[in-house]
Amino acid sequence: MRKAEDRLRGLFVRALAGEEAAYREFLAELGAHLRGFLRRRLERLPDDIEDLVQETLLAVHNQRHTYDAGQPLTAWVHAIARYKLVDLLRRRSAREALDQPLDDEQEWLAAPEAESSGAKRDLAALLERLPDRHRLPIIHMKLEGLSAAETARRTGMSESAVKVGVHRGLKALAAMVREKP
Repeated sequence: MRKAEDRLRGLFVRALAGEEAAYREFLAELGAHLRGFLRRRLERLPDDIEDLVQETLLAVHNQRHTYDAGQPLTAWVHAIARYKLVDLLRRRSAREALDQPLDDEQEWLAAPEAESSGAKRDLAALLERLPDRHRLPIIHMKLEGLSAAETARRTGMSESAVKVGVHRGLKALAAMVREKP
């Protein structure tokens, strides 16, 4: 693994310096590396591997300016690949939920989910009482599952401000819940 890290990192650093041939070689080798990495994680979804490899390579290309040369390249790439994998699984689960049959008679006789929707309304009302600097990080990180970096980009806040916002917002929510009769 160390040999692959050194090889990929060397190619990437040369590519960042403007060497086109090194960049092409880097992308080819990284693609092969990602296929192996994703194949182990997507055994049940082999048809999605190549799409995910391409999405990850594109994300690496688009985010190449964020790479810290003092850090291992493969850790940075694997983090991007994991985010893309999570995105794929979320998209698939949403699609599969839409494919559930609605003609099962037993489903129509099941108890309604009033408690769940009531809880969602209560949470929404509590969140509305928070300032944006607390509410938005909680919505993006805790409810939507985004990372601190993604939330920071989306909100225009720094990553540390996002983390502080989540912490203070959750603390304020807990206090609000305790004060409710």
